[in-house]
Amino acid sequence: MRLLSITLLCLHAVLAFDYQAKRAKIMRDESLMSIGGQIELTDKESNVNNCLMQHKFQEVDYGFSNPQYYNFSRHFFSYRNIIPKSKAYKIIRDMPKGGALHIHDMGILSPDYLLNITYMENLYVCFEKRDIKLLFANKTPEAKCHTTWQLMSEARNNSRNVTKFDAALRSHFSICVNNPDVIYPSIKEVWDAFMGYFKRVAPMMTYRPVWEQYFYDALEKFRKDNVMYVEVRSVLINLYELDGTAYDQLITAKTYQKAIKRFMKANPDFIGAKIIYAPARNVDRVKLGEYLQLAYRIKADMPEYFAGFDLVGQEDLGNPLVEFLPQLREAAKDLNYFFHAGETNWYGTLTDENLIDAVLLGAKRIGHAYALPKHPSIVKEILENDIGLEVNVISNSVLALVHDVRNHPLSLFIAQGLPVVLSSDDPGIWEADPLTDDFYVAFVGVASRLADLRLLKQLALNSLKYSALGVKEKDLAIAKFGRQWDDFVNNFDCSRYDQ
Repeated sequence: MRLLSITLLCLHAVLAFDYQAKRAKIMRDESLMSIGGQIELTDKESNVNNCLMQHKFQEVDYGFSNPQYYNFSRHFFSYRNIIPKSKAYKIIRDMPKGGALHIHDMGILSPDYLLNITYMENLYVCFEKRDIKLLFANKTPEAKCHTTWQLMSEARNNSRNVTKFDAALRSHFSICVNNPDVIYPSIKEVWDAFMGYFKRVAPMMTYRPVWEQYFYDALEKFRKDNVMYVEVRSVLINLYELDGTAYDQLITAKTYQKAIKRFMKANPDFIGAKIIYAPARNVDRVKLGEYLQLAYRIKADMPEYFAGFDLVGQEDLGNPLVEFLPQLREAAKDLNYFFHAGETNWYGTLTDENLIDAVLLGAKRIGHAYALPKHPSIVKEILENDIGLEVNVISNSVLALVHDVRNHPLSLFIAQGLPVVLSSDDPGIWEADPLTDDFYVAFVGVASRLADLRLLKQLALNSLKYSALGVKEKDLAIAKFGRQWDDFVNNFDCSRYDQ
């Protein structure tokens, strides 16, 4: 009897050991499969990682034990100002992050930057009931105004309180509000505010001197955020002068070239920038034909600065890619595509099916790809064809696709080792960092609690691997990133983040 008991105990022990071994193998296999799972950290990288994970665990574990205080389960606007206090955030801020590949030109810089523009001479303003119109001119504009056009300088001087005047003006350059769940109860309200921003600021920003300086300053902002390369999407609106002279859209494109050259000369450590021509998608085939002709012209005139073509706007309301197949298939011989696709919560619609057409049209990268988990065949195609996924977590949260970012499909993308590139879409409009905020929210709020420095390093490398840089340019960029990464790791001091 005693021998039987001993035998049973041994059997239970063996079974328990076998169970734990299988469990450990599953966890190990999942870790290896995830983004960054194949990276082996050096001793110095491990030192950084130990510090980073100590602070990450404190944040995540506190949220797990106190879900009522967990920031990432709330709207971004409610914790936006708390982020800079995070020690994990501060480490990520100082970390080289590679490139930003999904950025829209007029949504990069902060409302404070735009407010400063309103102090320039010759800016006219039209105050309407709930909105404003802005235009630079050497005389009173003839454009429609339901009240009266007046010089901004005079309107400011005539106000009883300049501080209050500027605060009200600044509110038109941001969609941040204190009660977002009330002001933006659905995707319609927030997208109305979002598109209203572009309509409002475009006439002010496309004054040629403003436009030329804006992109230069945007590159500087990215550089200070430890980003070394940018691909910017632009509608390429016609620029104008004070006398009303309007320029061809090719001139708009060439201003990017001018700004990039000037910035690179002043900052040789920066890798560079390219533009993606990205006009509105809610058009007919005739207009699309005009778009494509302009894309050919830009590519012919400045090939080293032209990345490719996209169509933008609220995807649910715009025409799907399938509407333009003949033209897009023909143009695919000459243009690289970086299509917005699947930026939707819907399933079985032409919107989420844009993912299918983006892949079949040979897109080099796909913007957002939020609906991708609903299309397993496309997931397979993306892995087989190594198509980059431009994920913008904060944008998807602010623009009402996901409330609690733990539910963002990026968690699935990371777990499955998909070719993800993190970006920030329009960070200035919701007053976020050029890129650090998105890295932080993705790392602490979306990724596994156990995801560590390897994930961050691989995401940064992905941004260069899936960029529109040429083969030799990529090699040089990755080498330059490696040097910056080594500097970050070699000079890392954990005690600096304990303050």
